[in-house]
Amino acid sequence: MKCRYPDVFAAAMLNAQPLGFYAPAQLVRDAREHGVEVREVDVNLSDWDCTLEKFPSPLAGEGGGRRPPDEGSARERLEARLATRSRNASLPRASRRDPSSGHASPGHLPPQGGKEDRLHPRHAAMAAEIRATHAVRLGLLQIAGVKENEMKQLVARRGAGYDSARDLWLRSGLEPAVLERLADADAFRSLGLDRREALWAVRGLGRVGDQDDLPLFALSRPERDAEPDAKLPPMLLGAHVVEDYRRLSLSLKAHPVAFMRARLDARGVRRSETLATLKTGDRVAVAGLVLVRQRPGTAQGVIFMTLEDETGVANLIVWPKAFERLRATVIGARFVVATGKLQNESGVVHLIVERMEDLTPMLGLLSREDPEAAPSGFAEAPLPASPRRQGDRFAQTQLFYDPRLPPTPEQREAARALPTGRSFH
Repeated sequence: MKCRYPDVFAAAMLNAQPLGFYAPAQLVRDAREHGVEVREVDVNLSDWDCTLEKFPSPLAGEGGGRRPPDEGSARERLEARLATRSRNASLPRASRRDPSSGHASPGHLPPQGGKEDRLHPRHAAMAAEIRATHAVRLGLLQIAGVKENEMKQLVARRGAGYDSARDLWLRSGLEPAVLERLADADAFRSLGLDRREALWAVRGLGRVGDQDDLPLFALSRPERDAEPDAKLPPMLLGAHVVEDYRRLSLSLKAHPVAFMRARLDARGVRRSETLATLKTGDRVAVAGLVLVRQRPGTAQGVIFMTLEDETGVANLIVWPKAFERLRATVIGARFVVATGKLQNESGVVHLIVERMEDLTPMLGLLSREDPEAAPSGFAEAPLPASPRRQGDRFAQTQLFYDPRLPPTPEQREAARALPTGRSFH
């Protein structure tokens, strides 16, 4: 099934969470690399479970655009209405930004074209075997903190679709606190609202003088002018990504490492997808989010780590002596850069770790106006090394961050939102 129907496989695996070894973000990344379009969670289109959807997407702009559906079924009429409503607001103003530049760009959208165009190059040989015909719509179960019975109530009562935050509130019968969780998860796109606009609309429900105030109670209140619509500043793409990870444990908009890529490139840090082109013995550096740490009982103390950047994954080997020096970083860091010698044998690539630096504080850059501007505490040149034995070639030299400085609130907030990695023994 995984080979021929990766769309079905991905939906089934996501619905079977928690699985232990594979987190939802990695399942989604693998599905997308195999040509599967994965779509955002939405109050009008998502069920409790992840589901399969036909092409094109009912939301304008999602998945690279849409064609008008055929007339006929109620579902198709709903999709046509949702597409018309969302055409001018289907994507966040900030989410159309290029992660590396902060400027508007559609680059995060799935590539258009046929199945072969959507496949990752390393899976191109599988094009003839893959028979996927659907996209995967993320289910409401992916949202942290929601209850199954409440979400099934939302689905059962939506009929031909909700028209506004007020309509959703009145017909679903859900408390505003529940709707806030949905807004936090950016699930109001079909209503033409991004995350920040949806939160503003939900928090105004029932407020005296608000346009969404209940008319029955408004009659008994003195007349007052309705509160004008607020012109909210656009939410930065990096801030969207942090909130996606906080609420959904994944993001379809961009990968966190993409925001630091220019800085990493300047330091000679390789993208993970380039490692397979190098030869055994090359000394390289690679950076990524820590996905998995494994220390099998039969490995004599060897630790295997998996890092993920915006291009794929890199597999690391940490020998016991290296682990003694790097224990705190190996165990506690969420985002690291590792340096060492490459092993590339028969297409199996590993990096033998000699040095490792904790870059977790850099995640605070995601919510900054300019991710590439160097904030206080981030080194523009290598920092002085800690005292060490003369001739110790493995001594740590901090290249990115001065660990002597306390983390800022935004660094702590971003670090809490991003995954900690999974450890297995």
